[in-house]
Amino acid sequence: MASSAHPAFPSRQYGTSLGKLPDRSMGTAFGASTAAQQRENQRLERERERAEKERQEREEQNQLTEEQREEIKEAFQLFDLDKDQKIDYHEFKVAMKALGFEVSKSEILSLLQAHGAPAQPSTSNSPLHQPRLLLAFAQFQSIMSKKILERDPREEILRAFDLFDEGGKGKINLQDLRRVARELGEGLEEEELMAMIEEFDMDGDGAINREEFLGICLQ
Repeated sequence: MASSAHPAFPSRQYGTSLGKLPDRSMGTAFGASTAAQQRENQRLERERERAEKERQEREEQNQLTEEQREEIKEAFQLFDLDKDQKIDYHEFKVAMKALGFEVSKSEILSLLQAHGAPAQPSTSNSPLHQPRLLLAFAQFQSIMSKKILERDPREEILRAFDLFDEGGKGKINLQDLRRVARELGEGLEEEELMAMIEEFDMDGDGAINREEFLGICLQ
């Protein structure tokens, strides 16, 4: 009689590698490497932005005349009242005004928030009050350089006109020229001063008005 035993199935070899979970440490290392690379890229981007900003600031300052650079320096030193090489809101405001810029409170605060640094807190300061923002000379110089370069040259000329025009008459007459020459220590004769008036007095009224003064300076 034939055997009823079933033929044996081949035995499966269950290797230890089958069904093994992926090594988590490899994923962790890859994630850490990616995060480090992102931080490095961000650092390099900040470095590039800072270098570009410094380059633009140098270009702006190089476009100023030596006299304009000296005026910025003198204004900062004059209104740095406590001589700590930094200026606060009030000192910043009067320094800008001395350079010919009437700036609103909101703009001054915005500039301080963008370019200023907090003052060192003193023991008398309440922790509930935020420290004052102070502006160092380098930041002041950068701000004022940009403002001077953006200013309409007509404004600068008309500021000079106002210095000549005593009393706000709207005209510079012989008496004004005589006074300015004396203040500047220029030994000009009366005939020379009269000749200056006659040369530029286009409407023949014996004085130089704003438009005539602009024409002199812009020609």
